[in-house]
Amino acid sequence: LEFRRVLFRSLDEINIKISDAEWVVMKILWQESPLTSTNIIEALKSKTNWKPKTIHSLIDRLVKKGAVAVNKDYSQFQFNPIVGKKDCVNEETKSFIEKVYNGSSNFMISSFIKNEKMSKDEIEDLQRLLNEKLKS
Repeated sequence: LEFRRVLFRSLDEINIKISDAEWVVMKILWQESPLTSTNIIEALKSKTNWKPKTIHSLIDRLVKKGAVAVNKDYSQFQFNPIVGKKDCVNEETKSFIEKVYNGSSNFMISSFIKNEKMSKDEIEDLQRLLNEKLKS
């Protein structure tokens, strides 16, 4: 029952950092959950060359960090993400901007615009987002 009550927690609430390898596991769980470790291993077979023991270790770390809940009511434990993908992406973005651009979103966006090829549609989408931001 406790497993089902905990839907999503914010990263601010639990203050965790997810490693690159843990991100790979979380992406699987965000696509479909709950999953058993066997399901997760099977899903990662074509994406990584990790041994099952490595994947078990990553799942265990995510459970200990509080990013994943485990339901022990079944013969095979079931795992479910309890931090949302959007929260994790936002936190990772903030961390990246802080580390690479000294916390300057402006520097990051201008660098991106100057150095990346963008289609007309992408430029229009970016312009729309900026206009919306001006209004708020």
